[in-house]
Formats: sequence, C-alpha cells, structure tokens
Amino acid sequence: MSFSFQVLNRDKKTAARRGVVSTAHGAIQTPVFMSVGTFGSVRALDHVDLEAIGVQIILGNTYHLYLRPGAGILRSRGGYHNLIHWNGPILTDSGGFQIFSLPHQRIINEEGVEFRSYLDQAPRFFSPESNIEFQEAIGSDIMMVLDVCVPSTSPRDIAARAMERTHRWAQRCKRAQRNHHNALFGIVQGAIFEDLRKESAAALGALDFPGYAIGGLAVGETDDEREHFTNFTANLLPFNKPRYLMGVGTPHDLVRSIRAGVDMFDCIIPTNHARQGVAYTFDGKVKLRRAVFSTSDQPIDNQCTCFVCQRYSRAYLHQLIKCDEPTGWRLVSFHNTWFYDRLMECCRAEIEAGTFAEFSGWFLSHAED
Repeated sequence: MSFSFQVLNRDKKTAARRGVVSTAHGAIQTPVFMSVGTFGSVRALDHVDLEAIGVQIILGNTYHLYLRPGAGILRSRGGYHNLIHWNGPILTDSGGFQIFSLPHQRIINEEGVEFRSYLDQAPRFFSPESNIEFQEAIGSDIMMVLDVCVPSTSPRDIAARAMERTHRWAQRCKRAQRNHHNALFGIVQGAIFEDLRKESAAALGALDFPGYAIGGLAVGETDDEREHFTNFTANLLPFNKPRYLMGVGTPHDLVRSIRAGVDMFDCIIPTNHARQGVAYTFDGKVKLRRAVFSTSDQPIDNQCTCFVCQRYSRAYLHQLIKCDEPTGWRLVSFHNTWFYDRLMECCRAEIEAGTFAEFSGWFLSHAED
C-alpha cells in the first residue's frame, strides 16, 4: 500500500501533532489545509498559482465529478490526475454532504441514495459499493466512505439512525475497495451527542481504516459546540492515524483544532470569501469592500510576501471587488490561499520548536475571527 502516516513531533502543552502523510503522488506535511477543487480547479486559481503558493493536496468532489465528466471520461483519461494535469495528492469526498444539501431531491434507504442530477434532473443512484468504484475510477489518493450527514442539531434518534447507517455503509465501502493504493478513511458521526461520538469512533476504529475524519460539524451547531466536539472526538481516534476535520475552516477553527490534535482540514472559505472582498491576515480579516480602503496605498498585509501584497494596494483591490471584476476575485483568492498555507507552515514550525501553545494562544487572542 502506498499510504502511510507518521507523527514526527508532539506539542507538550496541547494535543497538537506535526506529521507526514505519504501517498502515491507525494508526501503531505501536516497539519495541512487542503484546497477545495470541486470541478478540477480551485476557484479563480490555476495549478501554476497553487504550485507557487505551495499547495500540497487538493480536493475533488465525488458528487460533481460523477455527474460531469463521469466515469467513462475519467477512465479514458487514466483518472483525475491526468485529466486535470495535477501531479500532487488528491482527496475525494464521497458526496455525502452534497446529498445532505439536497433534501427535496434525494431518497436515502439502506441500499444507498437516489438523487436527481442538478444538470438535467435525471435520476441517479449511489450505493456504498458504486461510490467506491467511482472514487477508484477517479484515482484519488485518499477516498472517503459514503456516510449519512444530518444537521448537528438533529434530535438524538435521528442522529443515532444516521450514525448506525454510516457504520453499515462504512463496512460495505471497505469490502468494496479493490485498489489499495487508494487510502479509504472512515467518517465519525454522532452530531452533538458524546455517547454517539464514542460509539461511532469505536465502531469505525474496529474497522481499522488508514485514517479517520470527524464529520457532521459546521452544520448547525454553535462555535463552542464545534470546538468541544472536535476536541472530544479527536481524543477518541487512534494516535497513529491521520485525523481529518471535514468542512471546517476559519483560521481560528484551524488553530483551535490543531490544538485538539487534528491533522487535516478543508473548506471553501479562502476563495469563497475572496469573492466578497474578505482577505485574511495574521492580524485578522480585511474587508476590502469598505469605503475606507478606496484610497489606501497599503497592501492587504505589509508582512505578507505573496505577489499580490508585493504589488497591489488595498485601493486597487477595493476597486476590483466593488466592480465585481474577476481579477479581484483571483488576486484576493491567491492571497488568502497563500495565507492559509503560511498559517499551516507556521503551525508546523511552532510544533517542531515546542512553542505552539504560546503561538496558538497569541493568534487566537490577537487575530480577529
């Protein structure tokens, strides 16, 4: 098997870890923020941008790739890496969250989930087995089991039924796997119920997946609940396996979750918020749509070394964003993705130096969330 994980350093005052994930398409230094490339690209950026930033791994979305380009084209092109000309690692989700997001266009039963294509409304079907078969056609380095996602605030009986089905589907996904060069991660569910989270971690732990994800957060709970259940669940997971917090991604969320021992993250925030003119820095957010920036000659961040901050002023970026000019979206997306990558780089260095507890305390109290 091409996949492995090693913890290189541990912080003495928190649960933070510095590690490395090895895949068939290269090593991933952790903690890592994984850029979301839903349709084969990270919004507003090309692969040259990602390589310049230092992005280590991108995400593909199984639901969207299943609808377009589909399994036939992916197989004919030799997989997703070849189709999109990306030589680094790729993680694919199972589409469970996208299916959750279409409550009036899907039917879930024990066999799987029937849903309608948003392209032509044609009925489609995912079983755990067909989902894994398609992810193997994609050729992703890390695949996710098909899970049942419900709002984190769901009543306990609904959360329990979804969790139990997730466990049964996880068993089926594991049995369906044929290409063991692809690592398959289990997803811990259980909403905001400690006993369910314990039960889920134990059930999936018994299946001995190469890695584990914390699912079912950032779907309705409060910030305090998210922090608590991230800490609670991470503590239940095997020490020697990577831990992935799905879909959670403000800078504060990342740093708090690294303190809890989480290794991997993804979120659309860096590029999604860029379109709204929100830029991230070590001092907090800069909201470039504000009129106060219309005459500012300062860059987004005087300390930043990305090409956007080296060349362009807040006034220029304000103008682009106010005019809905795509160049503005691209420039702020580049800066935000650069910042997220530097934040992870900084966290790794602080863990290695034994000073992460002090750094994280400073960051959480200093930078605006």
